[in-house]
Amino acid sequence: MRVEIWSDIACPWCYIGKRRFDVALSRFDHRDEVDVQWRSFELDPSAPLVREEPYLDRLAAKYRMTLPEADALVDRMIEAGAQNGVVLRFDRAKPANTFDAHRLLHLARTAQLQADLAERMFKATFTRGAQTADPGTLVALAEDAGLGADEVRAVLAGDAYAADVRADERRAADLGITSVPFFVMAGIGLAGAQPPDVLLGVLEEAWAVTGQSS
Repeated sequence: MRVEIWSDIACPWCYIGKRRFDVALSRFDHRDEVDVQWRSFELDPSAPLVREEPYLDRLAAKYRMTLPEADALVDRMIEAGAQNGVVLRFDRAKPANTFDAHRLLHLARTAQLQADLAERMFKATFTRGAQTADPGTLVALAEDAGLGADEVRAVLAGDAYAADVRADERRAADLGITSVPFFVMAGIGLAGAQPPDVLLGVLEEAWAVTGQSS
C-alpha cells in the first residue's frame, strides 16, 4: 500500500507530522507492506536562497499577526515538537528556498532513502538553523543519508528531477492541497500534523479499502 505525503522542509508542522506518522507506522501491523513516498510542495516558491530575516518577524508578516501573536504560535509549535521528540529552534531557523532540497528528495527516492534524507533536512533547518538551500549543506546532508556525494553534486549542477518536483506540485493543485503536511492513502486524504492515533486509524482504513487480507 502506498502512502503519499506532501511536505516541505521549510514547514515545522511537517517535521512534527513526520515524527507522528513514524509513530503511527511503527504501530501498524502491515508496516512492512507500506511504501511511503514524499511528495514536493513549496510553501514559498519565490523564497531566496539565503534568508536572514528572523523567523518570528516573517511569521508575523506572512499571517498578518502581531509579534506577540506570532510568539504565542511559535510557543505552541515548540511545545508540540517537544511532545514528539522534535527540537525546534526558531531563534536559529531561517528556512529559505527548498526547490533543490525537493529535487534531492526525488533522487533519494531512487535509493529508498527519502525518509532518512527528509529527517536530516528537517533537523538541519529547524534544530541547527542550517541554510538548506546551500549546495554544500545539501551535499553533506545527502551523503549522511547514504547518497553518493558526486551523484548529488551532479544533480545540483543540472536540472535533474525538476520535472518531478513540478509534477508533484501540479498534482497537489489538482487534489486541492493548499497546506502541508497532507497525507494520501488509498485515495483517502488527510490534512495536517494529526496525532499518531488518528494517522494509525487512517492507515487501517486505507488498508481495508485496498481489499488486502489482514
